[in-house]
Amino acid sequence: MCKAKRRYKVTTDSKHNLPIAPNRLDRNFNPAAPNQVWTSDITDLWTDEGWLYLAIVFDLFNREVVGWSLKPRMTADIVTDALTMAWFRKKPAAGLMHHSDSKKN
Repeated sequence: MCKAKRRYKVTTDSKHNLPIAPNRLDRNFNPAAPNQVWTSDITDLWTDEGWLYLAIVFDLFNREVVGWSLKPRMTADIVTDALTMAWFRKKPAAGLMHHSDSKKN
């Protein structure tokens, strides 16, 4: 089976004038207990249905995936769906930190 190489597509706009939140995590990837620090990411996956986007939320304490969403398009709801799933599954106490990547140029 022949598979064509997919063209690179830029999905992050790092050159903007919008405010950037401070990095409160500061590379401290070892919280003392579950549901203190969650992080998230998005990736694309080749499937029999074509390209799909997967958003995950995971707990840094035990590296457990606590929420996810899989969709054919990368829209804002893929991230909110994954975070909503995590919130309802784990019901974290006040003070949870959620960190996602951002670039500072």
